[in-house]
Amino acid sequence: MDSTSLTPIEVAELLKITKNTVYELIKRGELPAYKVGKKLRIDKEDIDNYIKNQKRGKSSSSTKQISQEIITSEISSDKEIKSDDKNIIICGQDMILDILGRNIENTLPSIKSYRSYMGSYNGLINLYNNKASIASAHLWDWETSEYNIDFVKKLLPGIPCTIINLTYRIQGFYVKKGNPKNIQGWDDLKREDLSYINREIGCGVRVLLDGKLRELNISSNKINGYNSEESSHLAVASAVARGKGDFGLGIEKVAKQIDNIDFIPLQRERYDLVIKTDNLDNPIYREILNIINSNEFKDELVGLGGYDLKDTGKIIAET
Repeated sequence: MDSTSLTPIEVAELLKITKNTVYELIKRGELPAYKVGKKLRIDKEDIDNYIKNQKRGKSSSSTKQISQEIITSEISSDKEIKSDDKNIIICGQDMILDILGRNIENTLPSIKSYRSYMGSYNGLINLYNNKASIASAHLWDWETSEYNIDFVKKLLPGIPCTIINLTYRIQGFYVKKGNPKNIQGWDDLKREDLSYINREIGCGVRVLLDGKLRELNISSNKINGYNSEESSHLAVASAVARGKGDFGLGIEKVAKQIDNIDFIPLQRERYDLVIKTDNLDNPIYREILNIINSNEFKDELVGLGGYDLKDTGKIIAET
């Protein structure tokens, strides 16, 4: 195949594996992918790198945790799944949500857990439109310097919601190994000699960046690469490592999975789950809260590393 951008089916044919296995590799962070519209695409260069890594016997930290991961069902653009008492749809991209989905299915065998890999903003909109059961969020409000609460009030107007902490993460810049451009912090967004790798509209990272640009009075038109988008933390880090840009924003945990990357910590973020309060009268959702607060669930997250779990399961706010 001469194409530099392949579909999951084309990747499956190339590697002589099933399409579902391709999705598993993407979910585990072993194969970077991005979206064009609603369709997944994988760069041929990333496939070549994956093959080389397998030959060397190299695995990322996420691969080492494969026994702890869940490979859950993914909602595709051609299949409509409804959120109801038989289907729990969880919006968000963090690996923790995969583990939560598996625990839900293990504890409640009659329930099917689905994952919708979309950003925080769109996840809340899906929750409002009854297309999701639970939405994860890490949306920073630049005016209040608070996470999630104001966004939940605005995107689910008039709907009582309960915001529950899942973890805290560190956001920062991915830079090339050795930090050759001497990137130190947010003020470097003003530099004209740097190229940036952005995230898609609607994700928490994009909202954080845009908020910082407002706070620093920087026009997005001045950011070289502002319109260069990737669809995950991993894809951004990989792009920086391959020289497609000088820096990009993402979580610290992913920086440990990619060679030729250093991490510049910038901000501690709160990563929450949002559930409609009325749903908490349902025994299914009460059991989900029990799972989140269980020692077994928290122990699995400790095993992953890179997460601050001091408030996991704590109700942060009721809107």
